[in-house]
Amino acid sequence: MKAALTQCAWAASRTKNTYLSAKYHSLVGRRGKKRALIAVGHKILVMAYHMIRNGVPYKELGKDYLLHRRADKIVKNHLKRLRDLGYAVELKKVA
Repeated sequence: MKAALTQCAWAASRTKNTYLSAKYHSLVGRRGKKRALIAVGHKILVMAYHMIRNGVPYKELGKDYLLHRRADKIVKNHLKRLRDLGYAVELKKVA
């Protein structure tokens, strides 16, 4: 089962503009290629379990899902880094 999930994760990581591809690329920098593949395979297994249990079809979240989900954390991190460098930053939300 591990080999099959790893193959599925490898294929999912090569797709364009998908949630699983974005998840893989966000993990590669921190964990490395092999661990990121295992994590994506686990994500596939969890998604399949919930689809079977709840009887719902797969809903693609898109490549920007992870960015929008943690947008506040990204902004806070960049603000902190700029303040540490000695800059005073004022934010305005663009329409």
